[in-house]
Amino acid sequence: MIEAIEKNLQRGIQLLECITDEAYSDTSIAPYYSSIGSHMRHILDVFDCVFEGLPFAEINLINRKRNHQAEIYTEKGIAYFNATIKKLQLLKTENLDKIITVSDDLGLGVVSANYTLAAILIQAHSHAIHHFASVGYIISQLGIEFPDEDFGFNPTTPRGELLG
Repeated sequence: MIEAIEKNLQRGIQLLECITDEAYSDTSIAPYYSSIGSHMRHILDVFDCVFEGLPFAEINLINRKRNHQAEIYTEKGIAYFNATIKKLQLLKTENLDKIITVSDDLGLGVVSANYTLAAILIQAHSHAIHHFASVGYIISQLGIEFPDEDFGFNPTTPRGELLG
């Protein structure tokens, strides 16, 4: 599991290594006018919430740090990705069946539920793929090349139907 998540996060680094700060922070693409950087920062903030809450077995997805520097400068974004991957690798020795409480605001107030560590990592991974798909739209509109052909695609997406 950790290896798959790391491989996906490496895609973000690959993209950031070949784009400018201007493209990274560009908010000109409709309909949401969000930047590549805002999506990348948001992806990593969710992982950061996991790492911050894990020692207490209480993960609060509302308490995201929203590091603005990691959202506008590729160098800071890459550093955030690398720090996230380093912390993710430390989880290889953790019990992924450990029960933790996860809290988030679903729109009508804060809700808490019991998860396993594996479940929240799967959620964070799927969340990253979802945002990479949004980033894929932005980079296609900006004329930037995709870092690889799987960027933003869930592994379960039937690819043959997309090509036909």
